[in-house]
Amino acid sequence: MFVKRLRNISSAIKNLKIQGCDIYPHKRFSIMPSGQKNLPPRYLGQPSPFTHPHLLKTGEVTPGLTQTEYALRRHKLLDLIHKEAKTMGTSDHAVILLSHPTYYMTNDIPFPFHQNTNFLYLCGFQEPDSILLLHSIPGMSLPSHKAVLFVPRRNQSRELWDGPRSGVDGAVALTGVDEAYTTEEFRQYAQKFAVDEGYTVWYDSEPAVHPGLHTDYMQPLVDIKTQSSNTVRPVQSLVQYLRLIKSDTEIALMKMAAKITSEAFISTMFSSKAPLDEAYLYAKFDFECRTRGAAFLAYPPVVAGGNRSNTLHYVKNNQMIKDGEMVLLDGGCEYSGYVSDVTRVWPINRSFTGPQSELYQAVLDVQKSCLSLCTPGISLENIYAFMLTALGQKLKDMEVLRENSNQRDAYKTVQNYCPHHVGHYLGMDVHDTPDISRSKALQPGMVVTIEPGIYIPEDDTSAPPRFRGIGIRIEDDVLITEEGPVILSADCPKELLELEQIWACH
Repeated sequence: MFVKRLRNISSAIKNLKIQGCDIYPHKRFSIMPSGQKNLPPRYLGQPSPFTHPHLLKTGEVTPGLTQTEYALRRHKLLDLIHKEAKTMGTSDHAVILLSHPTYYMTNDIPFPFHQNTNFLYLCGFQEPDSILLLHSIPGMSLPSHKAVLFVPRRNQSRELWDGPRSGVDGAVALTGVDEAYTTEEFRQYAQKFAVDEGYTVWYDSEPAVHPGLHTDYMQPLVDIKTQSSNTVRPVQSLVQYLRLIKSDTEIALMKMAAKITSEAFISTMFSSKAPLDEAYLYAKFDFECRTRGAAFLAYPPVVAGGNRSNTLHYVKNNQMIKDGEMVLLDGGCEYSGYVSDVTRVWPINRSFTGPQSELYQAVLDVQKSCLSLCTPGISLENIYAFMLTALGQKLKDMEVLRENSNQRDAYKTVQNYCPHHVGHYLGMDVHDTPDISRSKALQPGMVVTIEPGIYIPEDDTSAPPRFRGIGIRIEDDVLITEEGPVILSADCPKELLELEQIWACH
């Protein structure tokens, strides 16, 4: 019965028939119209449909994602826990996730806040110092549960400096959880889960997402449970399992993130004329992403001119790019909580030299072959093995690798010239769902990156002189579908002729 109802609700979400409604977990999937009519007539700690109608529709917690979709995620998590718990001998469960704290640059100057993505995935609440609790309801079996948020108390003095807080009433009205209390009330509320040996607590303590909340509230609870019944289980891998397969709404958000990034790359390429400071291209790319609606860059971008492109995570971005050199830009943006990750390489003086084009085309050929393999059933590990073989052949063709090298030596040499994997999962984080093995078979709804590269440092005397100092990586974001790979970043040019035409048309 549960699976049937779950399918019905998933279908309804896809058809947009229940946007603006709320699933009440304790009523076992009954659909109740809410429409967030009880939103406080004031600014909250994050945009709401009341204060930001240009960003959110009625019923949405974050842009594009409704109370219904967040509630469905929580139900799916509890269903996974129900399956995991069948052999544990306990019937009651409490799932606890912490928000991020505010981090500070210096003294009382904060960094821009970025929420813990596992916490955000399950409720959409974007304030620090908060706790999400999902717990069993007496007399009812999982996945029926109660969702409770514990949020910072409203404080007029702090709001004067830091801006508005949602408070208890705002948290419930915005997110659609069953109840909300102040963070300080968590200890008393959760006491029953500590002393009742029938409860299994699902919580990740290493590393602690929020060290302060962990020390003050979670460590005592974990100590009691560990000493009495040893019923504390990790939950992060289960949340990541759910995050691995994207919904239609998530896919739409990721398509938008990739579109913004592609357009930002093109505008940044237009600005390339030697001599040029890497910092300028960094600022240009950041500006172009933000003006198109991105909230942040997804990560500190790599803007590496010349030989610096052979440093994989070069983020100093403070050198001058000279005439005749190429620049490698590895960048992406975050759009409504979902990210992109794209890498392109182009000549700063708008024309490739012979060795540059030869090495570039070799990497591009391998990348396109790897992209064609992104189909259900194959794994990133499988594609990685293919990439090493294909790169090895290209390196032999260019006489970087000896033709008579045995397979073992060839693989070792190829790994020196491409020391990273072929790709990773992508979603709310750049290196998304890191607990999920790359050996897992790809499934429709997954999004991955494909990013082969060849890096030949200028001091590599074993390589032909014409290639020394050149580093190439080409990276795209790929949606896995039954029909084949969908390149989300396809609008970002990468063919040699395409790159030259950009400058010709400018």
